[in-house]
Amino acid sequence: MSTLAPLRLLREPWNASEGNQSNATAGATSAWCQGLNIPNELFLTLGLVSLVENLLVVAAILKNRNLHSPTYYFICCLAVSDMLVSVSNLVETLFMLLMEHGVLVIHASIVRHMDNVIDMLICSSIVSSLSFLGVIAVDRYITIFYALRYHSIMTLQRAVVTMASVWLASTISSTIFITYYRNNAILLCLIGFFLFMLVLMLVLYIHMFALARHHLCSISSQQKQPTIYRSSSLKGAITLTILLGVFFICWGPFFFHLILIVTCPTNPFCTCFFSYFNLFLILIICNSVVDPLIYVFRSQELRRTLREVVLCSW
Repeated sequence: MSTLAPLRLLREPWNASEGNQSNATAGATSAWCQGLNIPNELFLTLGLVSLVENLLVVAAILKNRNLHSPTYYFICCLAVSDMLVSVSNLVETLFMLLMEHGVLVIHASIVRHMDNVIDMLICSSIVSSLSFLGVIAVDRYITIFYALRYHSIMTLQRAVVTMASVWLASTISSTIFITYYRNNAILLCLIGFFLFMLVLMLVLYIHMFALARHHLCSISSQQKQPTIYRSSSLKGAITLTILLGVFFICWGPFFFHLILIVTCPTNPFCTCFFSYFNLFLILIICNSVVDPLIYVFRSQELRRTLREVVLCSW
């Protein structure tokens, strides 16, 4: 798949001379360095699945008044962020297919403008998705540790300000990225943001899990049911592993790719890793598919509303 302008340059680092790139490529001619030929149909399929899933989530939250709370508004924003990834991917793939088959002929300047617009959507969706994942983690943290004060802490006004701030920051940062994508400082900021969100969620979820484990330990010691305690603790550990594991697996390779661009653009190993860039994009789209399953479908109320939406019982 032909990626967008800045993303295409992320695949082939600009901070290495052509001679060095040629030498690195010549030293990395093994079969596994050739990358993967991912068909456009896979991008289209995953994009459509993600788009439908997240549309259903947004429709369900808007339909059910019981879901009109800050927590579900954050989940709704996460779904919208994931939809931006899906829509950008679908539009780009469709245009590339139409141009490759000669069905659509567009002037080069128009293509560049389209690239910039879709680039901004993709970058904005990346930043906003990561931001709302962190916001949801903080919201859950407040729900557990400040349960009695939750409604006074997370008011609707503060939730709206938080959502507006995330979208504004995402738009500004994506504009800066598209304008200065050749600057390593911009990549370092993006990498630092990813690492910050990863550490934030890791710390919050471990703290929440530790509290849940402590409560379960107290209950089991009073009721003398160590088997139930062990089972519940194991379930909590598995849930935590899934939440953080999916996040790291889907986003990790892309940001590791960015780290290598900054640290070793001409190294043979790094050159081999760059050839798998399309696979990293697939993983990001997969994250948009998995997000609704992890953060939304665990709610019984939302599952019931989703069934109503699917059955068109408005």
